[in-house]
Parts: sequence; structure tokens; C-alpha cells
Amino acid sequence: MYVYGLGQSLTLLEGAPAPGTAAVYVLSSEELDRHPQLPGLEEVLHHTPSARDARVCKAEVRRDCMSGTVVVPRRGREGERTAFGYLLTGDRAVLCDDTGTAHAILKRLGKEKRWRENGPGRFFCEFLEQLLARDLHHLEELEDRLEQLEDQVLAGKLEGFNAALSPLRKQILGWLRYYTQLDGVACELEGNEIGLFSSEEQRMFHMLEKRVARLRDEAQLLREYCVQVRELFQAELDIRQNRIMKILTVVTTVFLPLSLVAGWYGMNFTGMPELSWAYGYPAVIAASVVIVLLTLWIMKKKKFW
Repeated sequence: MYVYGLGQSLTLLEGAPAPGTAAVYVLSSEELDRHPQLPGLEEVLHHTPSARDARVCKAEVRRDCMSGTVVVPRRGREGERTAFGYLLTGDRAVLCDDTGTAHAILKRLGKEKRWRENGPGRFFCEFLEQLLARDLHHLEELEDRLEQLEDQVLAGKLEGFNAALSPLRKQILGWLRYYTQLDGVACELEGNEIGLFSSEEQRMFHMLEKRVARLRDEAQLLREYCVQVRELFQAELDIRQNRIMKILTVVTTVFLPLSLVAGWYGMNFTGMPELSWAYGYPAVIAASVVIVLLTLWIMKKKKFW
């Protein structure tokens, strides 16, 4: 467990915070299950969701606190989920994290951020902004991968397209769902239904909500782009199939008269004069060549190929 004091800067404390001062607690799910005795949180700590059970981003307003979960669709280096449970009161903030991500963010905030106003609301807003810091860059990387797939389709390289597009589509959908849920969390925090936050903190949550909405719009555009690339692939596939059908149609049309000739002279009636004619066989060969050349000339003139 880590304890940070909210003063002019975010400071890691060795022990419990002084009475009347704002503080941030970072616990793991196992530590939270032990129901630790934390000053100022005796009556509300049990409302803190564990990171282990987090599945969506949500915010729940209670009588004297707010709690919820944040689940980021980004995996850690070892493939673990990035998820947090949180609890906010008038002078306390609790984060439940099993991956060490929250502690790393708090250390970065302690180095980079200066606090003009003490309060868990301002801290949590800054914390969420740190989670969003590189999201636009990540969305741009997804867009670059979609552009590469589009270029491959335009170049006629259709093999392996679905295998490459499917994980991209799932990632984009996950980010879109994440921003939609996080936008709802920001709206709940901005609403300040039980009066936990100051007007300055409400303004910060409003700016956060606008930023999340912009990221959600970017994710929506990527999802639409994904659909367009899929439609382009299907169009190129249809064009390739049409070319194949066109070739088959030309071949069938060319050899259809020859099939008629073969069937006609395959009847072998005794009254057919060509059967006993010395030049019958060469004449049929010549007639077949003329038919093929005439058919090809007509198709070329009609621009069938």
C-alpha cells in the first residue's frame, strides 16, 4: 500500500496522513480484501470496487462518496489488464490497482504536476488525463495500420486481409466502447450530485469530458474507416471475380460454335455428303478456325475484352 499527501505537490508519505489533510491511498485487490483501517475512510472504504472484478468504466454516486471502476483496453507488458477501482470522498481518494500502473502514474504526477488547490477531485482528474495522455498517438497508429491495409488492397494484395483486419476492428471497437463509458464517468463527476468537488474541479471535469468526447469521435471515425476499407476489399474481390467470369464467358462463347459443329457432324448419318468427301476433314478445320477468328473479332469490336 502507498499513501500520498495532497499538498502543494503530490508527496509519498511514510505513514498515515495528518488529520485534516487530503491524501491518496493506493492498494491492491488483496490488500483491499483485508479491510484495512484507513483514517477518514472507516465508513466508506467497503464501497471501493476491486481492480480484480472491474469489467467496465462506471461511476456510482453514494450518500457521502463516489466510487466506480476504470478499465483501459490496453494490455501491460505481460498481457495483464489495466484496470482500477476508485473511491472519492471530500478529502480522500482510494485507488485499487493490481498492476502497479497507478503507482507509476502517481510518481509521474509528483514530478510534473503542481497543485493550486488541494482535493481528491483535482487529483483524480489529473490521474484520468494521464491515462489519456498517449491515446491520440495510439489511435493514429491504428489509423496508419488501416492505411497500410488499404494500400495493400489497392495494390491487389488481398491474401491475408481478413486475418489482419479482424484484430484491428476489435481493438477499435474496444477503444470506442472505452471512451463512451469514460465519457459517462466524466459526466457523473462533473455533475457533482453530492457536492464533493469545488467549482474549479467541476470545470476540470468538464474539460476532461470534452477531451474524452473528442477521442470518442476519433475512435468512431476509425471504426467507419475500418468499414470503408472492408468495403474496398470486397469491391476489389468482386472485380477479380468478375474478371475471372469474363474470361470464362469469352472462352465459352468462342468454343460454343465449335461444340455445335462437333455435335452436328458427330451424328454420322449415311446421307451426309461431307462424310465421304475427300476434303471434308480439312474443310471442317478451316471452318472452325474461321469461326474462332470471327468470334474473337466481334468480341474485340464490341469491347468484350
